[in-house]
Amino acid sequence: MLLSVNSVNKIPVEFTVLFFFIFGIRRAGQWNTGGRCHNEVEPITNDTHLEPYPEKMRVVDSLLGEMRTPISCLNVTKMTAYRKDGHPSVYRKQKHKMSEEETRKPEKFEDCIHWCLPGIPDAWNELLYAKLVMI
Repeated sequence: MLLSVNSVNKIPVEFTVLFFFIFGIRRAGQWNTGGRCHNEVEPITNDTHLEPYPEKMRVVDSLLGEMRTPISCLNVTKMTAYRKDGHPSVYRKQKHKMSEEETRKPEKFEDCIHWCLPGIPDAWNELLYAKLVMI
């Protein structure tokens, strides 16, 4: 269901659901530092290869804990971080065939933001469904 900004205030608090966007995982850098996801075929199996819990998320956790209205947070950040292999990279459906330049330098044209289906988004949906059933 799509909501306009004006209708958001009319939703009862006990039924409000808030979604956050998660950025894609990139080898050799975070989402905004020019990293790559090309040729990633295995999930991360060692916690030391993951980035530390982001400071922004610590602030969110702290604020949620201080609120008078109880808020439940379904944080899929760490679970998703293990799946560096879940991006379409250069194998996404494209409107055109890869050019010679794209074939020579695939890391410049890869998609490391979106997630493959079936895959990570399915796991998010299952967790969200389980959480909603518990409400």
